[in-house]
Amino acid sequence: MNTLKQTKVGSSARVVKLHGEGAVKRRIMDMGITKGTEIYVRKVAPLGDPIEVTVRGYELSLRKADAEMIEVN
Repeated sequence: MNTLKQTKVGSSARVVKLHGEGAVKRRIMDMGITKGTEIYVRKVAPLGDPIEVTVRGYELSLRKADAEMIEVN
């Protein structure tokens, strides 16, 4: 299983599945990250947290913990 956290800077990935439950999963979905969405990894902070991505034409910063819940291919 590949997660968004493991995706290299400068590459794109497509969401396969969202892990997590309840409010956490809902928050990720509310940010526009749903199954089939294309995500481009723009930057990763020096200590690895947060990760800056482009989703549906806008920039978004995600915590490492949230990025681990997003399964991609």
